[in-house]
Order: sequence, then structure tokens, then C-alpha cells
Amino acid sequence: MITKINTTSIWKEQVAYEDNHIIIINKMPSEIVQGDRTGDMPLSEKVKNFIKERDNKPGNVFCGVIHRLDRPVSGLVIFAKTSKALSRFNELFREKTIEKTYLAVVKNKPVKERDVLTHYMIKNEKTNTSKAFLKEVPHSLKAMLEYEMVASSDNYHLLKIKLLTGRHHQIRCQLSTIGSPIKGDLKYGFNRTNEGGFIHLHSYKIDFIHPIKKEKVSIKALPVTNDAVWNYFCKIAESIL
Repeated sequence: MITKINTTSIWKEQVAYEDNHIIIINKMPSEIVQGDRTGDMPLSEKVKNFIKERDNKPGNVFCGVIHRLDRPVSGLVIFAKTSKALSRFNELFREKTIEKTYLAVVKNKPVKERDVLTHYMIKNEKTNTSKAFLKEVPHSLKAMLEYEMVASSDNYHLLKIKLLTGRHHQIRCQLSTIGSPIKGDLKYGFNRTNEGGFIHLHSYKIDFIHPIKKEKVSIKALPVTNDAVWNYFCKIAESIL
């Protein structure tokens, strides 16, 4: 089994794992994974430039986007370094054999210390938001996640979340629906934004069987941030997660 932890702040050291087939980056919350209408340089281009410069590669560098994180969310993102890896990892995501674990900070403590949430979600394309329902409604998709309370401060609570399905804004929407919106997530009911617009949601851990090397890979990375709340909970998480 391959395990690597990376928490440093220099961009090149945001590389949490790399082999001949993939590179996993610990994304900052301000970064976008793929190009959008803002025109900001996406993480995929930063990865290309990093590999090209580091390895003195002539010509183009391949960097395939396998999955995404919302801009205000931080954490682990997998990129493919070859077309073969891209197709194999796309298949893993389709088969739901990649296990993703998140950390979230909420102000309102959930009623239960541990629970599995099941909702039926509909995405609103106009507002780029999702809404969760307790019962199935027309055009809805089933959404499931498992959470547990990890730690608390005077004002906030840290949850560890395991995604069981992958829906649009799923964690943000489901936690908001049970009355525990994520800190800073104005779009889903928190009362104010964080400075810089990020939210306290982090893709903390990825586990999978490497489809080419056939090895178990387990990657962890805590948030790269100077935020006081994250710093408080990261110290706790390092000792118990």
C-alpha cells in the first residue's frame, strides 16, 4: 500500500502523490480545476507547466482532468498524465470504486453524532445550486453520504464525511438541509462568507486500487491555509485521523 501525506504551502509541494500515470494535487480553495469563463489559469494548466519545467519536456504535456472540486473547496484532485490513465480512472469513477473522504466545519452541531444521510437532489442550472428532498421527486437523483463528528471548538464542529454518491454540491446541500451549513457557504445557508470566498470543506483522503499498477493507494492531505479555524482543527485531525 502506498501512503503519502502532504501539508506544505509551496505549490510544487502541493503534489501529494505522483507516478508515471497520475499526479494528485492538494488544491488551494482559490484554484479552479479546469478553465472557465473567469479566464483564470486552471490547475490543469499549472500541472502541465510544472511537469514541463521540472522534467524539461519539449512540446505539449498531457494532463487529463478526471474529476473536479468546486472553486471554494480545497483538497485532493487526481490528474492523468497519460490517455491510458485517463480512461482507466474515468472507469473507476463510473464504477464508484474510488473512496473519497472530506472534512467540513459547521457551526450548527448535527442532531446525531454519526449518521447516513439520504436525499433526492435536483440541480438548478440557472442558479448553479442544488436542492435536496427527503422523498423522491420528478427528475431527482438519489444522494447518500456518511458523516461522523470528529471534534468541536467553542463555536464550530468538525465532521468527517464519506461520499457514497457523487452529486452536484452534494455535501454542501445535504449538510445545509439538516441545518448544518458549512462555514462560509453563503450559497447554502451560512450567514456570512469567509474572507477570500472559500468555504470550510476539504477533500482530505482518497483511496483506490491503482488500475494500472494494481496497488492500493491511500492519500491524505490536510488544508494548506492560514485560516485560524482550519489551523485549530488540523492540529486535532493530525492526531486522530
